[in-house]
Amino acid sequence: MRRIGIFGGSFNPIHVGHALIANYIVESGAIDMLWLMVSPQNPLKENSGLASDYHRLRMTELVSRRIENVITSAFEFDLPKPSYTIDTLNSLQAKFPDDEFYLVIGADNWCLFDKWKNGEEIISKYHILIYPRRGYDIVIPEKYSDRVKVVEAPLIEVSSTQIRERLAQMKPVSFYVPEAVEKYILKNKLYMEAPCAD
Repeated sequence: MRRIGIFGGSFNPIHVGHALIANYIVESGAIDMLWLMVSPQNPLKENSGLASDYHRLRMTELVSRRIENVITSAFEFDLPKPSYTIDTLNSLQAKFPDDEFYLVIGADNWCLFDKWKNGEEIISKYHILIYPRRGYDIVIPEKYSDRVKVVEAPLIEVSSTQIRERLAQMKPVSFYVPEAVEKYILKNKLYMEAPCAD
């Protein structure tokens, strides 16, 4: 039985923080492998600042291929949209019944977990690994202590929003994203236009 971590996100773009967290969690031994699960565009929402599914998948692959036991997954692309985490995990478990799945989330998401669709079901059926985020305390109720664990991954103060803003202002993003991702962004002229106001 493989212990597979699911680290989902839009990865718009993937950055050094994502890469460091992925690498740390795999090296910690908490799981055997990690899947970077790229979220598809939500057809019901305005995605003016979101690069195409293809570009985000390719950038994520550029990172995962450099980290042992980390792969990029487009599994959610084939699920009904909008896709909820519980639906993704249940679909994964049905397709890979011999594997054990772990949901990897930040402390910010854990603080909102009671608002997630079928949050209690997620905890009852799957393990959760929480990595720290600055400004968020991680409190795990005793009843969840055998299913929910904290992974003391390093705190990285980098956000995809910050990177997109720098690119729109024609500022360099070296050290914010891996070199291969920076080259891909520049080659494909991604995020170069000023983001639309929300």
